[in-house]
Parts: sequence; C-alpha cells; structure tokens
Amino acid sequence: MIRIFALILSLAAALQASPIDLRLPTENQHLFTGEMDQFFMYVDRTFEGQASKPWQAGSFGLVRNEMRINDQVICTKFHEGIDIMPVKRDQAGNPLDLVSSIADGQVVHTSPLAGRSNYGKYVVVEHRWENSLIYSLYAHLAEVTCNPGDPVKTGSVLGRMGYTGAGIDRTRAHCHLELGMLMSTRYEDWHKATGGGVNYQGLFNGMNLTGCEVSRFFIEHKANPELQFSEFISSTPVYFKVTVPMTETPDFVKRHPWIGHGSSEGAVSWEISFSATGMPVAFTPSKRELAAPAVTSVRPSTIPHRYLTRGLVTGEGNQATLTKSGLQLVTLLTDTFPITK
Repeated sequence: MIRIFALILSLAAALQASPIDLRLPTENQHLFTGEMDQFFMYVDRTFEGQASKPWQAGSFGLVRNEMRINDQVICTKFHEGIDIMPVKRDQAGNPLDLVSSIADGQVVHTSPLAGRSNYGKYVVVEHRWENSLIYSLYAHLAEVTCNPGDPVKTGSVLGRMGYTGAGIDRTRAHCHLELGMLMSTRYEDWHKATGGGVNYQGLFNGMNLTGCEVSRFFIEHKANPELQFSEFISSTPVYFKVTVPMTETPDFVKRHPWIGHGSSEGAVSWEISFSATGMPVAFTPSKRELAAPAVTSVRPSTIPHRYLTRGLVTGEGNQATLTKSGLQLVTLLTDTFPITK
C-alpha cells in the first residue's frame, strides 16, 4: 500500500510539473555567452604573494580562500550563491541595474535594514514547483521595492542592485543570487538550541536555506527548457551519505516528495545523500540500526575531507565522521533537535 501511495504521488507530481519560465535576475546575460569574467563579480585575492581578481570567486561552491595541500591548490571557503556584476552604473559608480524575480512566485520575506544580515538588504521569493516550495534569494540590494505577500511573475522587479551587507563596496557592487530549499519549518528552535543569538529573519535566515548550483541550473535549463528542478537536484554528484535513526518520514521529504526514494515500510533510519557543499540530494529509507547519525559512505579522496566539504565531515581516504557543524546540519534537516520555549 505504501509503495502504491508513493507511486500515485510521483505520478501526480509528474502530471502537475510544467515548464519553468526562468530568467536571470538582471540584464547581465553573459552567463549564456560564456564570458564568465563579465558575468561573475570578482573577489580581490592574494595567494602566495600573487594578487589577482578571479571571477571564479563569484561563482557557486568552494571558490574562496586558496590553500595548497599535497601539491594541489584548492579553495576551502563556501560561496552559496552567485555574484552577478552590474551592466549599468551612474557617474559616481553606483549600480543602476534592477533586480527581478527569476520565476513566477510570491514574495515571502524582505529585509530592508542592511545591518541585520550579512546579505544586507535582501528579498526571498517562494516558487511552487512539482508539489514543493523552492526559494530564490536576492541580496546586497540598494533598495527593496516589494513587500511580503506580493505575487510576482518572471521578471517582476524586486529592487535595485547595490552593495549593502558584509564584505563588498561600490566597486564590487553585485546581485547575490541563491536558489534552494527550506531546511526546517522549526528553524527558530534550532537557532536557539545552537546558541545562534538574535534571529531577525525568521525562517528565511540564510542558515535555513540550502542552496544549489544556481548558475548550472540556468545553463542546463537554457539548453533544455523542460528541465525540472527535481531532475537537476538528482543529477548533483553525491560526496557523502549520512544515516539518521528515525522511523517517521522526515518533514523535509514530505515537503519535497520527489527527493524521497524507496519504500519506508519497516525502515528504522534514513540515509541522506549530500553534495560536497552539504545540499541534500536524496533521502532513502533504511533498515540499518544505529544509535546516532553516522557517515555511512564518502567519496575517497587524498585530500582531507574537511577541506572539500566546508568542514561538515572529517577524515581521509574512504573514512569520514561528522563534525559538530555537520551534525548540526543533519539535526536541522531532520528536525531532530529539542523544542524550545
């Protein structure tokens, strides 16, 4: 019966899935022409005495803080979105680009006070794709021109590009764009349990949004307009898997039914497949019995895993264990943390 119900849900999602009208949030279209140095905003870098302005540091992933390990140069700092440079500036150098919604949806959060987040002034839009809610985030705005509750269409203006927030100035003004999933509807409890201090952003704190490689999604969707978000996520390479003892279907799976795989009948745990950056790619019911969350698979590497997973797991070769931050990520994703008052 459970398998039949899951099949019905899958078929219903497939029938309801329609092509996404997707558009970049600004006039800058150089992502599609391959001129990446004119699309991604660079970051000033000095490594081993050499100064540079690599555009790669404005892309998604582990693209910042270079380090040499075992004669290999790697980057260890995670950038969860993409930084899109302006195409228009006034005489003082201020960006003039308008920032628009990448798809149909509804504004669910605005943060008009720059000092309350490293994102500066930012907006979050909710998109209903394949029986699930997906979120796009637009940060470092000079001004926000929308309000929570506003319905938006692809291309609806949300604000104007700026350089509010941490770590940027007028020269490096850009639109920081993220696309991802809400990890928990109980984020405030997790925030308090982990000693996170004052949370001004509610559920839409950046810590509660797990981002995907949004530039790759745009490029692949451009090549195949029928591409669904679920297909894109499932194509993301898995770096490690964590099995969590729990018999109930995780709320995250209920909210994103396409990410669950297999029958939950008789399951005593769930195995979560993660990308290298900690984004969940798949949830699979398991009959593996264990007392606490544990890494049950990892991609072998000659470089210590902590450098390749933004510190979520530690170990070398084909051995790995969760770090404190890795365990916190897992508890947030599975709601396995105490309720606070």
